[in-house]
Amino acid sequence: MSLMNTLLQAAADTSAAAYSKMGAAIGAGLAAIGAGLGIGRIGGSAMESIARQPESLGDIRANMIVAAALVEGAVFFAIVVCLLILFL
Repeated sequence: MSLMNTLLQAAADTSAAAYSKMGAAIGAGLAAIGAGLGIGRIGGSAMESIARQPESLGDIRANMIVAAALVEGAVFFAIVVCLLILFL
């Protein structure tokens, strides 16, 4: 609901600050969607790998967790940048 309010307020105001707020809100949304897609692909690929080689379960799981953490770190950075643009 808050994202929609921000977008509506930005659309109503024609100043440059309004466009930066609208861009920040869209950017934060895209970053969250990208993280979901990325982590989903990591998990799906890991499950396929485990199905093909069950004996390497531990290695695949560890690498999957590291890759998911790297994706989340990049997304958190993107969302923080978007929030800084939004509130500063």
